[in-house]
Amino acid sequence: MEQYDLIVIGAGPGGYVSAIRASQHGLKTAIVEKQWLGGVCLNVGCIPSKALLKNAALADTLSNHAKEFGIEYQGLHLDYAAAVKRSRKVSDRLVKGVNFLMKKNKIDVFMGSGSFQSSHTLKVVDDEGEEHLLEGKHFIIATGAHSLVLPWMGVDGEKVVTYTEAILSEKRPASAIIIGGGAIGCEFATVWHSYGSEVTIVEMLPTILPTEDEEVSAELSKQFKRSGITVKAGHKVEKIEKTDSGVAVTISTDEGQEVLEAEQALVAIGFRPNTEGVGLEQAGVELNERGFIAVNDHMQTSVDHIYAIGDVTGKLMLAHAASAMGILAADAIAGKPVRPINFRNIPRATYCHPQVASFGMNEKEAQEAGYDLKVGRFNFMANGKALGLGEGVGFVKVIVDEQLGEILGAAMIGPDVSELLPELVLANATELTIEELANSVHAHPTLSEAVMEAAHDALGHGIHG
Repeated sequence: MEQYDLIVIGAGPGGYVSAIRASQHGLKTAIVEKQWLGGVCLNVGCIPSKALLKNAALADTLSNHAKEFGIEYQGLHLDYAAAVKRSRKVSDRLVKGVNFLMKKNKIDVFMGSGSFQSSHTLKVVDDEGEEHLLEGKHFIIATGAHSLVLPWMGVDGEKVVTYTEAILSEKRPASAIIIGGGAIGCEFATVWHSYGSEVTIVEMLPTILPTEDEEVSAELSKQFKRSGITVKAGHKVEKIEKTDSGVAVTISTDEGQEVLEAEQALVAIGFRPNTEGVGLEQAGVELNERGFIAVNDHMQTSVDHIYAIGDVTGKLMLAHAASAMGILAADAIAGKPVRPINFRNIPRATYCHPQVASFGMNEKEAQEAGYDLKVGRFNFMANGKALGLGEGVGFVKVIVDEQLGEILGAAMIGPDVSELLPELVLANATELTIEELANSVHAHPTLSEAVMEAAHDALGHGIHG
């Protein structure tokens, strides 16, 4: 039996990062991965989707805005298969990088399915049926999550698909019904529509991106509709039927039913934790009422020497959240001082077009929490860099405690707004006031000036707005 100070189960952005951190602390570390080094994020999630979105932006510019930039051409041909192949190359390069990091940090890698035999032993079975029995002083469970699919939806990987089949397919659907208006749904809508697909988003809740600020969600819906994407928010999917040409999706509101037809349906309604087959009962690890692994502020489970991080905990299903949790868990195992993560203030981003980004409380949440607010905003239509990019849509909105000047949160929609988040997150973490943010000189012309301008607006003396 091979013995380790730490065994990490799952090599996604939480798992492999925690393994590296543990090794840096001098712990003898092993990592167990069932399918992919880098997990869903590097292989079929965050990374390849961003490569596809870059292609989509170019396709949209050439198809719809070429004349604005003085570009003329004859016979434009958009090769979607080539875009997918490029996304695979990007993904493969980063996966090779993770493999290199495992070797560099002297982390033993076991490819196979891992399941607890007891709270200190793990059996790993590889694809050829060979078994390894590992003993660990500590464990980190980082097994992630999978697409939530209801049995009646009839997912078959062809006419009804999840994000996995969608992102690997070199053939885009001529028409698609996307069930779920969250980040995955909105990003695929952007990609497919940019390449000429007829796209309809169906969201059960009143707005797409329903966890975002209401103004931002409304603006995204407006821009989607303007570009030609059909948005049906506040509609429930009642039935999905296969047809000779694709699918027929029955949706409903209080006013009645409607049948939508398309070549393909993408189901993107949420996630379920990967807890089956891990042997949690044998280890004594408990789940919470939602079916995720219950953890404390140090990421410890109900068993003191077993930790859990990332999507399997249901805390915040974002790759960078998993990485932060992994570093915290590894530090705690190594006996280092740790600070609990404030999940509310972890940055959030959706890479559709236009982009959406936020952190902290939105305006409604801050009001419900009892704060007296000052809200500052600035439209990208008045930002020189945005206009130069041909991206004058959207705005930056900052939420401020009027009494203390504390930055409670921000909501943004517009060009590359995900890149504007770190300044605001850092300002919040270091307790800078909105006045200090406004007085921080920003380079001109930059998109980040919109943050400064929104801060000035919150103080009642906006410059260019």
